[in-house]
Amino acid sequence: MNKITLLALGVILATANVSAADEARSIMERADSRDDGSSLISTMQMILIDKNNKQRTRQMRTFSKDIDDNTEHKTIFFLSPSDVKNTAFLTYDYSGDDKDDDQWMYLPALKKTKRIPASDKDSAFMGSDFTYSDMTDKELDDYTFKLIKETVIKRKDGAHPVWVIESLPVSQAIIDETGYTKSDLYVRKDNYVLTRAKFYLKKSSRLKYMDVSKLEKIDGIWVAMQTTMTTKQGTQTLHKTILSNSDVEINQPIDNDMFTIRTIEKGL
Repeated sequence: MNKITLLALGVILATANVSAADEARSIMERADSRDDGSSLISTMQMILIDKNNKQRTRQMRTFSKDIDDNTEHKTIFFLSPSDVKNTAFLTYDYSGDDKDDDQWMYLPALKKTKRIPASDKDSAFMGSDFTYSDMTDKELDDYTFKLIKETVIKRKDGAHPVWVIESLPVSQAIIDETGYTKSDLYVRKDNYVLTRAKFYLKKSSRLKYMDVSKLEKIDGIWVAMQTTMTTKQGTQTLHKTILSNSDVEINQPIDNDMFTIRTIEKGL
């Protein structure tokens, strides 16, 4: 192959890579801007399953609200069992790179509210397979995206075509905060919902697999009714968390006082 042919091939490959990156970014922008309602209230069940298949179940009540175009507030109250009852979690989720998200956890045994520092956001949330970082939306500018392939995910309700997009953090700081060195994201073509993901952990050779196994449209808004996060090392399942939503209310008024440290300390 002569130099001219090699040069032409290089240009073609570079153009293809740019096109794949642009398309991936466009898909992620559509997914990020998808209408998810101005507020959401739900009852949530968290099932923790260890490697011996031993289960623990927790019940929560969750509230979230868009405060403005760039800010979302979320509160989670733990209702049962007794060892976590009255524990509460508060998040101020900011859009844009100029302000870090704020998170607090109220611990009733200590009668103390603890602020979650950025250095701890890759830690497990309440013993689950989700991290504190997973509890907030990701900033698109913190990642580069590449369209890997297109495939189909088969569910009980049918077959759903998806894009598979590789997501890479742009800095070590993002890796340190999230705990992930890379993610493969499965975005449904019909509604731009992230329905599956594979996360590569920085701390070990472990992987985490997220799967939205039940999705419902409520008042015109797509809501993940059941989501599973599984931590694996090779073929061995180390731990699994199943989150299930019920009694979902969309676009209902919520007083801003619901999202304060005073409220999480007071409880429902």
